Formats: sequence, C-alpha cells, structure tokens
Amino acid sequence: MKRQYGMGLSRQDKTRNNFITKPENMKPALLFDFTVNKENNTIVIKREFDANLELVWQAWTTAELLDQWWAPKPYHIETKSLDLKEGGMWLYAMVSPQDEKMWCKADYKTIETNKLLSWLDAFCDENGNENTIKPRSLWTNNFTETNGITTVNITLKHDKLEDIEKMIEMGFKEGLTMALGNLDQYLEAQFKLRMQNKTSNAARVCTYLNFDGKTEEAFLFYKSVFRTEFIGKGIERFEDIPASTENWPPVADSVKKMVLHVELPITGNHILMGTDAPKEMGFTLTKGNNMHICIEPETRTEADRLFNELSAGGNVTMPMADMFFGAYFGEFSDKYGINWMINFQNK
Repeated sequence: MKRQYGMGLSRQDKTRNNFITKPENMKPALLFDFTVNKENNTIVIKREFDANLELVWQAWTTAELLDQWWAPKPYHIETKSLDLKEGGMWLYAMVSPQDEKMWCKADYKTIETNKLLSWLDAFCDENGNENTIKPRSLWTNNFTETNGITTVNITLKHDKLEDIEKMIEMGFKEGLTMALGNLDQYLEAQFKLRMQNKTSNAARVCTYLNFDGKTEEAFLFYKSVFRTEFIGKGIERFEDIPASTENWPPVADSVKKMVLHVELPITGNHILMGTDAPKEMGFTLTKGNNMHICIEPETRTEADRLFNELSAGGNVTMPMADMFFGAYFGEFSDKYGINWMINFQNK
C-alpha cells in the first residue's frame, strides 16, 4: 500500500530530522504515531485498535478482510491469491474507479501467529513477476494486546531516503489512515445493527443476501410477496452509521443511500437479511458469492460443531473467531459449493 495516494505529509519536525504526523480523523482515545526517520531510511508507525489481538491479526491476514480495507477510497482491492506462510505470497490488484488495475504483491518473510508479520512488497504483473525498476519496502509488523487494546508496531525499511520521501509526497500516511478506517466503519456499523435486531441467543437460521445497489428494490418486492414487515428499524442505510463512528472517514456520497442492513421475516419466520456491497468499499460481487445461509446457534459449542462438520472438505474463508462486533463468527463454502455463515452472538 504505497505510492498511490494523492496527499502529502502534514508537517516536518526538523529538530529530530524526522517527520511526525497525527491523523485528524483518528479516534482521540487511540494512539496513531507516524514517524519517518531519515537517518536509517525507515517509516515507523504505532497504531492502536479497540479490538482484541486475534481479530486484528485476522484483519491483516485474511484475503476477504484485506479486500475490504487495504485500499483507500475510491480504490478497492481484488485478491488473486494469498498463501499465508513463510515464503508464500499475497498477490492482489489495486483497482481504480475506472477499473484500471495496478498489480502488487507481498512476499511473506516471517510469520508468528498473533505476534509478527513481515513481508517484502513490490509492484508486479498479474502473475507476480516483480517490477524491478520500482523500489520495494520491507514491512515488519509486531502485534501486542493490553486490556483489550491491540497495538500494531509497523516498521517499513527502504534502501534509499528518496524512496521514502516520494511515498510521503504522494500521501502514503493519509491513504493508510483511510484504509484502516474502512474495515472499522463497515463491519462494526453493520453488525451493531444486527445485534439491535436480535436481542437473545435463541437459535435461528437466516439467509444473507448481497446486492449491487438493489437491496431496497429487492426487499420491497419480497415484503410485498410475503406480506410481512421489516424487523427493528427497517431499512438502515450507510448514511445512518451510528454516531460512535463519527470520527471515521466519511461515507462516499455514492454509497450513502445504499442499504447497510435490513431483515425481513418470511414463511415460517425464516429471516432474510440483506445489504448492498458497494465497489467503493472494496467488494467484488458476482452471482454465486452473493448469498449465504446464516446459522445462529444457541451456544459456542454448537457453533463449533456446525462449522467443523459442515466445512469438512470445503473452503474456509474465515475461521471461527471472536469478532470485535460482539459475535463468534466464521464463514466457508461447503464441499458442494454452498456458502455458509455461523454466527453466535456473545452476550
């Protein structure tokens, strides 16, 4: 994530021969330090997250989540492959609103689960062949947790100072700040609304539908057919994101009227859930990946059993884990290609 952003550094501290910046849209209670050390050609970033260690680690190592937050708006990420092991590679495209693709890769060097993640980045072609003209950055990310707050200490090492200065001029810090906000903004807002609509751990089965901007049209149609009413607050929109997110990056105007979340009971009190999956937030929607069966069991034990047995022989896209939106959640496709979500709501 570098050299694609259009804003420069906010100020320079000449007495330390370093650059030090503080992002304006960061939650005030969380630390975000950004320092450029000109003497050893490094960028050092210290960033706190109001989430536990496992969840933050997952956000940095899961293709589905990286696709949602790694790119600053209006760009989005499309992962071609991610092999999370030492010697493995994450190959992805940074995609512009004009659908222009800039291919990048991360060659993983050191991985210690929930502790250390290091990679060497590069521009490349769609097959991962490196562009040897452009410089590479060595990322070293250390993860720690204290009292539910996770800190990621990031060091980017370069061979030459001019490479760092070029990154700063093109707005690396601002782009990174915006990207980190994407995941927070979308997931916490969406699942906070789901918690408002389901106030107990009574088991239920839901069908979760994603649309390319047509959620409202589809759910009004379903509502007319099944002659039922929406649950909770009805149709929630991206412009209705809870006030607790007011310090995060603003929602794009083209997204504000889209549907963030809606629930509709149908025959036998089965629940249809729906959301729009905007390109502006990094989603690539295709027929086949836009529908999940969502099971909400009564206990964590049952959640694990269902996940393990249903996913056997299939493709796990998100292992079961405690999420910062309050759920114990996992996602996978079974051996027949059917998409599932397991969601136990912690209370």
